[in-house]
Amino acid sequence: MENFSKNTVFWSAFIAWALAQFLKGLFALYKYKRLDFRRFVGAGGMPSSHSAFVSALATGIGLKDGWASTTFALAVVFALIVMYDAAGVRLAASKQAATLNKIIDELFDEGEFHHEHLKELLGHTPIEVFAGSLLGIVISCWFVG
Repeated sequence: MENFSKNTVFWSAFIAWALAQFLKGLFALYKYKRLDFRRFVGAGGMPSSHSAFVSALATGIGLKDGWASTTFALAVVFALIVMYDAAGVRLAASKQAATLNKIIDELFDEGEFHHEHLKELLGHTPIEVFAGSLLGIVISCWFVG
C-alpha cells in the first residue's frame, strides 16, 4: 500500500484549498486596505476555497483514474453539489444574515437589546465559485497531471 503522503490527488486538492484561502486574505487586504486574518481562514470571498478544493479533487481523480471512471463521476457530482450550495443556499443565508443584522441594528439602536451579529460572509457569488473551480483545475493539472 502506497504511503498517503504521496497521494497527489489529495495534496493537489489541499494545496488548491490553501492557495484559495491565502488569495482571499490578499484580495481582502487589497479591497479594504487592512489586514483581516479571518479572511485567510473564513468562508465566503474570492475565490471560493470550497470550489477550488472539490474541483481539484475531481480533476485529480479524472487524471489518475480516467475520465470515464465511476470515481470521477462521483467526484464531479460531489463537486457540483458543493458549488451549488456555495453559490445558492449559503449565498442566500449570507444575504438573510445581512438583512437581519440591519433590522436589529435599526430597531434596537438605543442599546437595550444585546445581540450577537450573524455572520454575513458565508456564501459565494457565481464568479467566486467559477474562479475557485478554475484555480482547483489548474492546480490539479499542474500537480497531478
